[in-house]
Order: sequence, then structure tokens, then C-alpha cells
Amino acid sequence: MTESINDFNLSFDEETWAQLPALLAHLPEPVHLVVWGDESSPREAEAIRLCQTLADHFDPITSEQRPRRPNYDYWPVIGVMHAVMRGTAVTHEDCGIRLIGLPHGYAMTVLIAAIQAVAFRGMTSEALTRIQLSKLEQEVRAELITAPDNEAGVMMAHPLTNMAAASPHMRVFVIMADQFPVIVERYSVNYLPHTVLNGRVHIEGVVGEKEILEHMAMAVMRDT
Repeated sequence: MTESINDFNLSFDEETWAQLPALLAHLPEPVHLVVWGDESSPREAEAIRLCQTLADHFDPITSEQRPRRPNYDYWPVIGVMHAVMRGTAVTHEDCGIRLIGLPHGYAMTVLIAAIQAVAFRGMTSEALTRIQLSKLEQEVRAELITAPDNEAGVMMAHPLTNMAAASPHMRVFVIMADQFPVIVERYSVNYLPHTVLNGRVHIEGVVGEKEILEHMAMAVMRDT
């Protein structure tokens, strides 16, 4: 018997689950979720179950589990990718979007925002932002540090995931500070959300796309 979304025993509020059909049932392009993790870990098993449940209930979404990878320090890791038909085969295009930790609370909204960003290929970004991103030639790595109770984190995740979906040179890692406090210590984070670009340039709080682009330019200049 297939379980319903209402039966899904996760710490997400009912209002969020009730909104999912309107948000995910009619995506313009299919999205593939990849969960790197070990089912022997309760948190990782829950992330695997979450993504599979979304795939079971929304046709534009597919999901798969992959084993842990040596280049990640924290688990679980959820990747949000394009699912592309090439003839009769389906291939997956990596958009460089990762959620580090089990999404719940406002972090669930971050996952939804990432799925929508990929499905729309970042087209909800401002036109000027997309033009600037098309000129980007060096990789920019954005680490967004947030938490399940940090509503403002969603406001930063939205533009950042759209930018990653629009540019092959940008990667976004959304990290749950409550699950991985070591990242808070590493970057001396005092306020959430906190964004770090290429490990050097810091953005505290919520800023607009124009300011994100300005900070990205600083990060690229420091790497040259």
C-alpha cells in the first residue's frame, strides 16, 4: 500500500505538505533528486525516504540513493539535478545544488525552492542577473549556512539556487547549522543566514541579487 503524504512521519508542518501539490505537481521540466547517504544512519535514511516520497507523489520528480562519497564531510547530501531525455535514455545534468543535512522546518522550503529553480532553469532570476552570470568564467562556490528555524535562510536560498541553475560555473551548498555546528565554528558565524563565497567573501543576512553578484565579483578577483 502506498503511503500518503499525510502519513509521512517527518517533522514538517501540515501547511507545508498541503502546499506541495501546487508547488511540485506541474513543474515545467523534470527534476532528479540524488541522496548520498547510508541507510544505517537514521538521519540519512530519513532523507532517502523524503526524496523517494516526493518522487512517488509527483511525476516530474525522480529519486535515487547513492553511497557516501569521500569528498563530502557531512551527511546526508541531497543533490538537485535536471532529468533530461536523450532518445530513449534519461540522463542527469548536475546543477551544482546540494543540501547538506536533513531538510525540515524552513529547510523543507529551501528544498522546494531548489527543485523549482532547477525545473525552471533559473529563469525566475532577474534578467540582468542572468546576463551577468552568462559572463562568469570562473567557478564560484556559495556555502549558505542556515537552520530549520531560520526563515530568512529561504530568502537567500531562492536567489542562490536560481543562480546555480542558470550558470554552470556556480555551485551552491545549503548547510544545516544545527546538524553540523563545526561549520559555524569554521567561519565564525554569529548570525543566520550566513553565506560564504569561495571560502573567502562573507555575506551576513539577506541581500538582493545585485549585492550577491557584487560579492561574487570580489570572490573571483581574490582567486585571480
